Amino acid sequence: MSAECQVTGRVPGFGKKVSHSHRRTSRQWRPNIQRKTYWVPSLGRSVTLRVSAAGIKTIDRDGIDAVIARVKAAGRL
Repeated sequence: MSAECQVTGRVPGFGKKVSHSHRRTSRQWRPNIQRKTYWVPSLGRSVTLRVSAAGIKTIDRDGIDAVIARVKAAGRL
């Protein structure tokens, strides 16, 4: 499963971890991806999405129909 949010498009960030002695090692910041199933009234069926916590908040704010329309337009569904 890819670590990409289908709603917001968030992907892992890459960088360096810097220790107390200033030694640098590679690290990764992963988005909080959850697998959620939503009922979409306009489609008449349920849809399973891979969404981040911020994506879940976006769905709660804008509604699943509006978000699904944006996801389809962006080609992430």
